[in-house]
Parts: sequence; structure tokens; C-alpha cells
Amino acid sequence: MTNIILLFSSLASGYLLGSLNSAVIVGKIYGKDIRSCGSRSAGLTNTLRVLGKTAAVFVLVGDILKGIIACFIGLIFFEVYFYTGEAQDSVSLLIAGLGAVIGHNWPLLFKFKGGKGALTSVSVLFVVDWVMALLYIVFFILIVAITRYVSLGTISATGFIAVVSFIPVFGHTFYFNIFACLMATMIIIKHRENIQRLLSGTENKLIF
Repeated sequence: MTNIILLFSSLASGYLLGSLNSAVIVGKIYGKDIRSCGSRSAGLTNTLRVLGKTAAVFVLVGDILKGIIACFIGLIFFEVYFYTGEAQDSVSLLIAGLGAVIGHNWPLLFKFKGGKGALTSVSVLFVVDWVMALLYIVFFILIVAITRYVSLGTISATGFIAVVSFIPVFGHTFYFNIFACLMATMIIIKHRENIQRLLSGTENKLIF
């Protein structure tokens, strides 16, 4: 019972922190609602296109910090570990990180209209397993460099990590597999419009 309360507290803490959507907050400082401009996504890429580089840097820092802070809240204040053989994972950390991404995507504070969760997901992944986070970034850069589609790079890299998470060499429990699959599912759901544009050939390409 105690573990359930701790895990629920981790999820709630992560969600509330994730609900502090950096793009929406920065957009309001600039006098714009980022959710009604450009692609209408409250995320880094749309902020860069609509508000410029300086605003995008603030969003970058904000999205990274809230993912990291949420994980450490789950790790330090609501510590719950589970084991699969010799592998172990802090499930409270995983759930807090998952909560941060849910909050970013569907923020309570901004009428459940948020971003797509990619940047916050990567920051959470760095806390959980920096090796897999680097694999994500390398795969993402490779896909974007080849296709110039940020959305395709995000979707592909997230799916790649979900598959790789099942490889025993990384030493994670089944709970991490669930975590990785849930993250991938959320990101794919939030990118469904991008997927439609990719299929129709109307998706915006990144200009280097």
C-alpha cells in the first residue's frame, strides 16, 4: 500500500511539474499564444519558427529542467525500486518522468493543450539511462540529416529506443520496457498530424 501511495505521489508531482509548459509561458511573455500560431504545437520547434532563437533557447532550457527535476523528485522523495533478476530500476523515477511528459503534452494549467513531449522525454531518458539517451540523439540526428523532417526523426528515434529497451545488455527491468513503450506511444499520438502530413508530402522541412 505504501508503495502505491509513493508511486501515485511520484506521478502527480511529475505531472504538475510537466504542466508548466515552457513554450506557452514564453509565448505569453512575447505576447502570443504559441498554440494558435504556426503548427499550433506548444513545443520547441514551433517556438523556433514563430518566436525565434532566443525564445527557443528559453523553451529548450525549461523543457529539459522540468524533466530532470521531476525524475529527481521521484528518485529522492518517493523512492521505490523493483527488480527483475539482477536488473533494477527506480520505478518512482520512471513514473515521475512519465508524469512530466504527460503534463507537458496535456497540461492541467493550460487547458490540456500542450506540446508533443519529445524534448522532455529525452531529458527524462538522460536521467534514467544516459547511454540510451545518446543513442536516441544519434538516431534522431541521423534521420533529420537525411530527411530534414524533425517530426520523422523524433518518431523514429522514440520507436527505436522502445525496441532497443528490450535488449538485455542494457540491464533494465520489465518496468523500463513499459516506460519506453508508453513514451513512444504518447509521442506518436501527439505527432499524428505530422504523420498525416508526412504521408501526404506536406510536412515542413528543417532549413539548416
